[in-house]
Parts: sequence; C-alpha cells; structure tokens
Amino acid sequence: MLRTIVFSIALSATSLCADTVEIETYRGPVDIPQDIGKIAVFDLSAFDTLTALNVEVDGLVSPVYLPYLERAAVGTTPVGSLFEPDYEAVFALQPDLIIAGGRSSQHVDELARIAPTADMTIWEDTVGQGLARLASYGALFDKAAEAEALADTFQDKLNRAKAALAGKGTALIVLTNGPKISAYGAGGRFGWLHSALDLPEAVPSVEQSTHGEAISFEFIREVNPDIILAIDRLAAVGQDGDSAQATLDNALVRETKAWKTGSVIYLSSAPIYIAGGGIQSMNVTLDEILASMSDK
Repeated sequence: MLRTIVFSIALSATSLCADTVEIETYRGPVDIPQDIGKIAVFDLSAFDTLTALNVEVDGLVSPVYLPYLERAAVGTTPVGSLFEPDYEAVFALQPDLIIAGGRSSQHVDELARIAPTADMTIWEDTVGQGLARLASYGALFDKAAEAEALADTFQDKLNRAKAALAGKGTALIVLTNGPKISAYGAGGRFGWLHSALDLPEAVPSVEQSTHGEAISFEFIREVNPDIILAIDRLAAVGQDGDSAQATLDNALVRETKAWKTGSVIYLSSAPIYIAGGGIQSMNVTLDEILASMSDK
C-alpha cells in the first residue's frame, strides 16, 4: 500500500536534510529520518515493543492499562487516549515522530500534519506483523541486534508452546464481558492462538468479526472443547463486573472436557486485548499457556 500524500509531504522537508531509514509499516515501506528526538506514541502494542528495546518515548496515551508498562510511562506527556488524540498537546510537544496504529489508526493522516507519522497497526497477522514491527523499530533506533535477540527468544518460546499443545485436542477462545460471552475463531482478533500455535478450533464456523460471535453456555457445552482460552474484557479495561472465572463457573461449562481436565486457561487480558502483537504481550500469553500445560 502506498504512503498517504499527507505523510509524504510531512516527511519531504525533513528528508532533504537528514539521513533516513526505510521501515515497514501497515501502509507499506516508508523512509523516516534517523535523527529522531521526541516521540509520541498512540498505540500500546508499539509502546510495549519500544519499551522492550529500551526506547524512551516523550508523549503517550493515557491510561496505559498495562501494569508492566506503568514504570516506562512515568514522566511521559499525556497526548490523548487510544481513540482520540489531544491535538493541542501533540502540537505543544513538537514530536519528531508520531507512532500510531490499531485504535488510533484513523487519525494517522491528521497527526501527520503535525509531524511524520507511522501507522504501525497490527491486525491480520498478529505474530508476523508483531515481529515485523519489532524489526522496524530495531532498524529505526539502531537496535537491530536487540530486536533480533527478542525475536529469537520469542520464537523459541512459541515452538515450546506448540509442542506443549500438540495432541491436546481442540480449543475455544472466549471473551467474557461481565455475564456476556463471545467466541473467536482463527480469523478473529485473537486468531494467532490457533494459527501460530497449530491449535485446532473446536468449532471452525465461528463468525470472524472484530467483536466475535455472541454465544451461550449451551453452545460451549455442545462444542465441548478440550481447552478453553478465556479473556476478560472488563479486567482488560479496568471496569468492575463479573470476572471471567465467575462467568464461566457455570453448570453447563462444568460439563466440558476443558473444565473436567483443568484446561480452562484464564489469560492475562490487558496484554492480549490492549497490546496484541507487542513483543512483551505475546510473551506473557505464551508464558501463561506454557505454565498451564506444564502438568498436562
């Protein structure tokens, strides 16, 4: 995909007087000046990976939602939320680079009127795009060796998780939102748990939409998965309400193979829901899967 006209215009004046590095973005390859001072970040997947590379940012969305990123967020200038930039704050910060993506991707063109803006969305291929973003940040911030080491460590962990799940049967990914439940398949937003881990779907016909397919407890019992991977939306966004554990502790769910064998895995929800594709986020999820399967 071609760069947006606005993005190209924003870069042109700077590119004439500075060395650039080409990186891969969601909109295709772009040239970004290497001499970067201030950075504003509107995507927590990006902040997750930048933090893993020890790249400090100056402007950041608020709230952060993720406890493991709170220390890195201390001292940053609030520049809006994940969904809505505070354009006055961004302009006052005068960043040399803005990184957006995911929930903020619709604002890329407008942000690019203030400073060069890279759309680093991670969507269709969480693992592939997540590792591609890691490599891009490594190249951009002269941390290629660190990025490669992080990728190697992740790939080793991914292989171990695949081995641990091999032959363990089918899985159903569910998202609870208080008492409501949705299912997600291999083509959904959490689909990498199936595709990257070679984990068979308990029901291949789940609707492939951003918000999943609304399901009932009867549906879960009928599907009868060997493994249930549970994500708690309320916990992810810091809202009160029934937890995933409370919602799934149901007479019908208790009849499933997953429940009877202790194979209901409650994933830390904020990393996978808020920062999906961030290198730390993906590692958190794999660590939890490995821990849950260690005695199976």
